[in-house]
Amino acid sequence: MASGEKLPGPAGYGILFKSRPLVIFGLCVMLFHFANAPLLPLVGQKLAAAHPKEATAMMSACIVAAQMVMLPFALLVGRTADSWGRKPLFLTGFAILPIRAALYTFSDNSIWLIGVQLLDGVGAGIFGALAPLVIADIMRGTGRYNLAQGAIATVQGIGASLSGLAAGEIVDHFGYSATFVTLGAAALIALIVFTLGMPETASGLPPSHQRLD
Repeated sequence: MASGEKLPGPAGYGILFKSRPLVIFGLCVMLFHFANAPLLPLVGQKLAAAHPKEATAMMSACIVAAQMVMLPFALLVGRTADSWGRKPLFLTGFAILPIRAALYTFSDNSIWLIGVQLLDGVGAGIFGALAPLVIADIMRGTGRYNLAQGAIATVQGIGASLSGLAAGEIVDHFGYSATFVTLGAAALIALIVFTLGMPETASGLPPSHQRLD
């Protein structure tokens, strides 16, 4: 480096809106959490209505079941993210969510509902392990990883917050099945957007160079 030459500084805050992959990823994350956040509380409500004396135990069973599945899937994703690519693994996580929402409509049986909840661990394991890697891929060379991570966490929170209100209104007016179908539709939109718009971030040119027009 020549004497007196300065290192390039981090990209401006506008990178959050100029990076096409980051915008698409943020939209998908918001839709994913809009669909995912109310599912466990809704299942808990159904279990409580059918088994009021065992509601707490069954809710705990749902949470523990998902956590038991989440850890091995997160480890698997961590081992295969580079060799398999980020996108195929993330597509699996996105695809599981509408399937899970639809399966909840098939039966009110407690064993069935807890069994379906196992799929939550699969999606959570994939999302939790891959999201930081995808953000790091997109922000490579920009110096704005923490900023992007905060932005994604913000849209994630927005999606989860709005879904609670929306799910409550739909349950009150149309029932549980309609709510699960609506949330599944939101998850399906996230899957389609991710499939068509999100590039593979683990290979090729740094996706941060892909700009919105």
